Amino acid sequence: MLKVSRLSVLIALIFSVLLVGCSNESSSEEAVDASTDTNLDTESNLTEPGTFPIVKEPVELTILIAGDSKVEDFQTNAFTKWYEELTNVKVNFEVAPVGGSAETLNLRLASGDLPDIFLGMGVTRAQEMIYGPQGVFLPLNDLIEEHGFFMKQAFEEQSKYLSAITTPDGNIYSLPEINECYHCSVPMKMWMNEPFLEKVGLDVPQTTEEFYQALKAFKEQDPNNNGKADEVPLAGAIRSGSTKAVETQVEMFLMNSFVYTPHTRMFLENGEVKASFNQDGWKEGINFLHKLYSEGLLVGESFTQDEQQLRQLGENSEGPILGAFPGIYLGNATEIGSESGRWLEYTTVPPLEGPDGTRYAVKNDYQLNTGKFVITSATEHAEVALRWADGFFNEDIMDRVFNGIPGEDFVEAGPDEVGIDGGPAKYKLITPYGAVTNNHWYQKVPVYNYSATRLAWSAGDDPAQNNEVILYEHSRDNYMPYAAPLDMQIPLLYFTEEQSMEMADLEKTVKDYVDQMLARFITGEMNVETEWDNYLHNLDNMGLPRLLQMNQEAYDALN
Repeated sequence: MLKVSRLSVLIALIFSVLLVGCSNESSSEEAVDASTDTNLDTESNLTEPGTFPIVKEPVELTILIAGDSKVEDFQTNAFTKWYEELTNVKVNFEVAPVGGSAETLNLRLASGDLPDIFLGMGVTRAQEMIYGPQGVFLPLNDLIEEHGFFMKQAFEEQSKYLSAITTPDGNIYSLPEINECYHCSVPMKMWMNEPFLEKVGLDVPQTTEEFYQALKAFKEQDPNNNGKADEVPLAGAIRSGSTKAVETQVEMFLMNSFVYTPHTRMFLENGEVKASFNQDGWKEGINFLHKLYSEGLLVGESFTQDEQQLRQLGENSEGPILGAFPGIYLGNATEIGSESGRWLEYTTVPPLEGPDGTRYAVKNDYQLNTGKFVITSATEHAEVALRWADGFFNEDIMDRVFNGIPGEDFVEAGPDEVGIDGGPAKYKLITPYGAVTNNHWYQKVPVYNYSATRLAWSAGDDPAQNNEVILYEHSRDNYMPYAAPLDMQIPLLYFTEEQSMEMADLEKTVKDYVDQMLARFITGEMNVETEWDNYLHNLDNMGLPRLLQMNQEAYDALN
């Protein structure tokens, strides 16, 4: 049996006492041959929760999994074989085309041709609301209570995640991937060229006024020493293609000096859902951004260029020209590990204190992807399916499914090696993460990858040039002290199919208008002082009150 980690042994003893009656009763029943596994009495075939194998006689499950160009073959994969031997559960994979998971999922749901399990297919919260009550997706509440072990530990440790996956009807229809990334939890960062600051004799800005003065010095004092006025004091980029990232948009960092502005531009205030973009602070933020633009400190390309074009500025072949850029990490505007070394020239600017003292770091305490694992009505082995998924919440198994074969893809760290957070390291990666492999599945399964686990990976031989270490230290020192509290953060919400359709239309209409007007106000095409009331009126006519109402109702239902 696999050695379980941390408190697992103690909790296993507790569960064994609680389940001894059930275990003794089921052991008296006769297990049938594996060749007729569809007729197996599941209760008698299951082992004790938290132990391996999970069934005494082999069971087969059919799984539809999202394709991944980095995984050679799920069926012959080394992790597949290892987990099959560990659990005594054989998996028959059906693989959705890479990039075609949503279409494949919709087709299978429409046709009724269901596997036992949907895995990593991106089942949406709206689909849970449709197919859960219909019985197509099985409710997991009782299964978790009776057969969960490792996942129960996770949900007991972080009850907010259990709330986040519970639908308004009280049922849980999917298991999430909880992947706590320390630096990702404070995503809105600003990076500033440190040699430029040294050249102009300034410290890292702490206020909006100091930020303005730094950009002005970059423009006027030739900090790259080439005798040309070619410096770009501040530049950002817009979302492009399929990316949902907004961290490179200039307003997403700077607005938090005037009004709290998370990814969705919506937040909670004393339990009330509010929009950032109709607050007085948003107007003041626009005035500040317009000031930067009108003085040539913020380039207009920030509202049209994509991240690749921003990176071209950061890696300018003739020498450094980019003074500052917003982004979740250095790679948004530089090439990490490049020969230019440009990525090591930038330091973070903490959230800037605005004129009225507002100073927020956007915080994301709900770091989970829902819909990672769903059991369908087609299965005859729901208990086995739940136990199979439960194993991924074990730290040792999670390390294998994410990273590969111990000793080949990663090893235990040496006694003198330090982790990303400066503490003792637990593991050291050998095979670069992201390489094509047939040793593991990457992030296709439900897990609880909590922050301390991620930070215990080795910082390597030169922590000062380890991107993860850089991000950890800057997040810890410059952003966590200003992180918005949990009661300002809107958790993931569930909406009905009708609400989801209405929301999608409203969100696009409102967002497109806000983005358009933001650019027009900042560039001076429209005057925010004279047009502000009209702007608010148009938002109301476009359905902002209804958008806020639906979010409020969903939030109230959750609570």
